[in-house]
Parts: sequence; structure tokens; C-alpha cells
Amino acid sequence: MDLLDSILNAMDAPPANNEQQKSLIKKQREMMERMQNKQKEELLRFRKYVDERMGRFAKDDRRCIEFQPLDKVHRSVIHEVAENGGFIAMSFGREDVDRHSVVYKKEHAPGEDEVTARRNGDGWNEEIAKEYAERRRERLAQEQSDKEASASEAASSASSTSAAADQDSAEVKPTTNYKAKYAHLIGESAALQAARKTETNQSYGFVPSKNKKDVRSIEQTLADIQAKKRLRLAQQQELEQEQLAQEATTSTEDP
Repeated sequence: MDLLDSILNAMDAPPANNEQQKSLIKKQREMMERMQNKQKEELLRFRKYVDERMGRFAKDDRRCIEFQPLDKVHRSVIHEVAENGGFIAMSFGREDVDRHSVVYKKEHAPGEDEVTARRNGDGWNEEIAKEYAERRRERLAQEQSDKEASASEAASSASSTSAAADQDSAEVKPTTNYKAKYAHLIGESAALQAARKTETNQSYGFVPSKNKKDVRSIEQTLADIQAKKRLRLAQQQELEQEQLAQEATTSTEDP
């Protein structure tokens, strides 16, 4: 323990902040708190403004109200107040450029044409409503035309396939009789002779093909081969004996 105390006492103490640094840190902290409080107060005033405007909106006959382009925090306040008040809030435009919120009454919710127009940056009024309604009718008519064309093409393809199948299944009959057409050249008997069924010649050479087929079993075939070998060996031995006998006779006859 004494050794540890001596080591700790020998170490340098951490540098102490001087009064100027402490004062600067304190000022920065106070400035940060003032900015946060100012933002809170500003958001509270904005929320009050939104509450008052939506309160008037709920009592009049307008179908929607638009707010000026705002940042994401202020738009979130609008959406929160609108949801609490029973309204529908939607945002349109490009972020950090012209992104703004539009609040609708539930009984006057925006249609497809209005949402598309506002997303395209065209706004919304009677003239734009007529223009987008005409575009929608043209688009629906084109889609219907495309569907009918596809259905007609499919029916035509099915009909062609069925006709081709019927044609393939039908019996093909010649329109003319070739024997009658060429009777003056080949004659009636020659035409009949040429049209008769041909048969394969069963004999090739001097031996009929049916006699060339080997009907023996494997065992019989092997036995026949062995017998031929023994016969050939015996004939060879007889020939050798005859040659030896002739040589012996020749040797005795010589003086």
C-alpha cells in the first residue's frame, strides 16, 4: 500500500481548467439552451397558428386548405394537428424546394386526378380537373381497345390452330386417278402390275436365306467345332503316317 501511494503521489495531476475556459463552456451551454427554447417557442406558436386555421377551416365550406412550403418538422406539426382534428393531410412537391402540405376534409378527400396533378406540380383548379379527366378517359379507352385487340388476336390464333388441326386430321384424297391419266402410256395391266405389293427375295445366291440361319444352341456349336478340330487332326496324322510309310518303302528298294 505504501508503494502504491508513493507511485500515485509521484504522478502528475491532471491539468485544471482555467477560469476563461470554464466561462467559455458555460456560455456555449447557455446559448444552446436558449436556441432550443427558442425553437420550442416557435413550434408552439406555429402549432397554435395551425390549430386556429384548422378551426376556421372546420366551420366554413372549403374542401381543402394549403400551407406554404415548410420544412419537415413544421409539416409534421400540420399532419399531427390534422389527424387530431379528423382531417386528411397530404404533402406535395420537392423536398427543400416547394414541399408543402394540403389539408382536406374527409368528405372531400382528393381523387386520383387531383393527387396526380399535385404530384406533377400542376396544382388543382377547374381547368386542370377537366384536362386530367379527359386524359383519364383517353387512357381508359386505350386500355379497353388494347384488351379487345388482345382478345381478338387470341381468338383468331385459337381459330387458326383449330382449323389447322382439322385439316391435318382430315383424310387427304387425290383429285385425279393417276392410272386413268397415264393409261394410254402404261396400260391398265401394267399399272396394276406396277402397283402390286413388292416382296423381298428370300434367296441370295444359290442358298436360300432361311437355310443360312444357324438354329443350333451354343453347346451344340462348341461340340461341332471340337469335332471338326479332332477330325482335322486325325486326317493330318494319317497323312503323316502315309508319308513315313512311303519314305520307308523307298529306302528299302534302294540298293
